Amino acid sequence: MTQLLRAKISALGIYVPPRILSNSDLEKLVETSDEWITSRTGIRERHIVDQGTATSDLALAAAQKALAEHGMTPNDIEAIVVATVTPDMLFPSTACVVQHKLGAKGAWGFDLSAACSAFVYALQTGAQFIATGAHKRVLVIGADVMSSIIDYTDRATCVIFGDGAGAVLLEPAEDDSVGLIDFMHEIDGSGGCALYMPGGGSLHPSTHETVDKKMHYVHQDGQAVFKYAVRKMAELCEKILQRNGLTGSDIDTFIPHQANRRIITATADRLKLKPESVIINIDRYGNTTAATIPLAMETAREQGKLKKGSLVLLASVGAGFTTGVTLLRWAY
Repeated sequence: MTQLLRAKISALGIYVPPRILSNSDLEKLVETSDEWITSRTGIRERHIVDQGTATSDLALAAAQKALAEHGMTPNDIEAIVVATVTPDMLFPSTACVVQHKLGAKGAWGFDLSAACSAFVYALQTGAQFIATGAHKRVLVIGADVMSSIIDYTDRATCVIFGDGAGAVLLEPAEDDSVGLIDFMHEIDGSGGCALYMPGGGSLHPSTHETVDKKMHYVHQDGQAVFKYAVRKMAELCEKILQRNGLTGSDIDTFIPHQANRRIITATADRLKLKPESVIINIDRYGNTTAATIPLAMETAREQGKLKKGSLVLLASVGAGFTTGVTLLRWAY
């Protein structure tokens, strides 16, 4: 049997648009307050694109930073996986748009839709190309312009989401001392109606009626999503730790999806993680869907909590419902 290669993250780049939408700004749009938003979500501000800025623009900026960090050219990239629920358009894929804008002439690619779990799903998808030897350099991007599908008269959703992008480069690890170790993914489609955008697909194509009914915006049952996320994120984290003979105290850096501060702290408490190991930046960015984990990786680097050999646990829960966790050792 052919020995599979281990993939490692060898570069990271992020990008958020410069425009900031603060809680005080939202107080002028809907009936809410900074105290209400902060106490329930942990969010203080989020970055929002200017009109005309697409997901591919954010993805491109993040990808360019990742390549620059590694001293690599676009032509070195063999495959591009873009994790997003806000593609520039239904087709061509945003991966095609990014490939063209980036100038990665030898690369192929595709989009992956798994909402807030999309980045960890895309990470493992890219890792399989590395593991089989099919490719040596895969670019994985998580990018979303959530402001394009948010109703800013709906305080249940407009306070939560922001825009952003993050990109990582995957390459073969020199040995098993670093790189992606294990993963677990789950979906539960019975929860799809708790967080979804009903309009715009083949079931409800765009019409005056679907627009009038605001079917092209995010619809959420916040309580259902919160309860599922608190339970499932911790549950899958426990399973992957047990499978690898580890406990929460072994984790150097916990990088969770940034949906709600209370979900993160509940998971950390259940896993008995060291408080200093938990990365939280939701106060600065809000929920950027597929971009939250790479953005949090950069925050961890800024805080000196990602070093070569650091044992890292990534975790996410998203619409679908989707859940994903990844265990890895940081490579640089």
